[in-house]
Amino acid sequence: MTDATDPWNEFAQEFGARLLAARAERGLSQEHVAHAAGLATFTYRKLEHGESNPGTPANPRLRTIVCLAEVLGMSLAELLPAPPDGVAPGR
Repeated sequence: MTDATDPWNEFAQEFGARLLAARAERGLSQEHVAHAAGLATFTYRKLEHGESNPGTPANPRLRTIVCLAEVLGMSLAELLPAPPDGVAPGR
């Protein structure tokens, strides 16, 4: 599933919205956050948009998420949305 019905699309979009809001609140540029977290600016921009490729939800590595939270001065709980319902296979 890679369309709007994929629960990960909504999760990735919310994650991106939280990144954008936190960055804007702190008056930081995308370039600053990206470089401080060890990412290319292009990669960070895609995370803010919630996509890794058009139609594919962003799926950053755990290390990337932790670095972004640290750069933005947030806990992981503040940065990450609640997991989407029904994503665990076999449940």
